[in-house]
Amino acid sequence: MAFKRYADAVWQGDLQAGKGSMSTPQSGLFADQNYSFKTRFGDEKGTNPEELLAAAHAGCFSMALSAVLGKSGFTPDRIETRAEATMDPGMDPGPTITGVNLVVNAKVPGISAEQFQQIAEAAKAGCVISRALAVPVTLSATLQG
Repeated sequence: MAFKRYADAVWQGDLQAGKGSMSTPQSGLFADQNYSFKTRFGDEKGTNPEELLAAAHAGCFSMALSAVLGKSGFTPDRIETRAEATMDPGMDPGPTITGVNLVVNAKVPGISAEQFQQIAEAAKAGCVISRALAVPVTLSATLQG
């Protein structure tokens, strides 16, 4: 059965001087977290969409790797994943995420390096967020009067 997860964002003002906030009301994990042009393209404190995408990818991949290891008869002691989302602000038609690099360190008793690499590749291919980065995006836009 399909289900939905969601997050909300509010933006006020123009691109460079405006401010926004992002919230996850469904889980309540965070509310009204600051984001702006400077948190996204500069070094102002706050979050940004690319950071949140990277966090989602790191978490998803770690769980996918655990699942594929388990199906292969291995139980990980620990999986640490860093997802590095690279964005090129100079692309046409605008800033573009050009890739995601997953950096994984894991402690898995009884597995060879070759087995681990094969399983990690399978987990990358099966990770929900890895697959989501290639899906169509739909839009429903309403202008308020």
